Amino acid sequence: MAAVPRDVQEFLDNYPGRVDDDKERANLDFYLGTGRCQPNALTIDELHEEWRGDYETLEFEHGYIQWLFPIPERGMNFRSQPLHSHEEKAMRTNPQVVARVQKSYQLMLDFYGMKLVDASTGLLERTDGYQPRYRNLVRSSHNYLRISRILKHLSIMGLEHLGTGLLLHFLSEQSANNTLNNEGLCSSMDHWWANCVRNAADRAWIAARVSGVRSGSERFSRAEYAAAVRRRKDTGSFAAE
Repeated sequence: MAAVPRDVQEFLDNYPGRVDDDKERANLDFYLGTGRCQPNALTIDELHEEWRGDYETLEFEHGYIQWLFPIPERGMNFRSQPLHSHEEKAMRTNPQVVARVQKSYQLMLDFYGMKLVDASTGLLERTDGYQPRYRNLVRSSHNYLRISRILKHLSIMGLEHLGTGLLLHFLSEQSANNTLNNEGLCSSMDHWWANCVRNAADRAWIAARVSGVRSGSERFSRAEYAAAVRRRKDTGSFAAE
């Protein structure tokens, strides 16, 4: 695997030097349903309802991703706010917020041609109409930055198993089905996505599988993917005993 990018290393180190401002709570209010994202002026529930399946809007609007997946980093939307520590703590411990985070994740999965099969393991599969969504993902590289943000946010929210499920879905599609394997996507995966895992043992295991697939020494099938995420849930580790 390549060297870890600086932004990912800061994520892995839990953002050293992060300053918490308890007066800033736009992300928390949005996920509680009492605030609206800007510039679209939608509540979280309105966005989930109105934008699901609206692939053109999800592709060409750019400000919403910072609201759906806030992290302690500034994005391209100056009307969004980096995630503060007090917001993170409140959001992680609120079941309604966590459920909305999973709904945000499922909204984007559908946009990418994927669906969550098992929320307890993170297992994904293709949607019925996945082909045009996969083609869009291959050619629209700005989505690779979005995926980095999604993975960081899921980890911050205590849902890292969903992020690793996404990573391993990509790897099985690349290895077993020769798809989602264009140069730009693979570069983003190898440099950024595969490193957006705070659990060091999981990160190392995933890095080894990616390296094996890239070198041609390993094949990572759908069955191996399903077994890996199930093993992680049951034993706490991807590695086989």
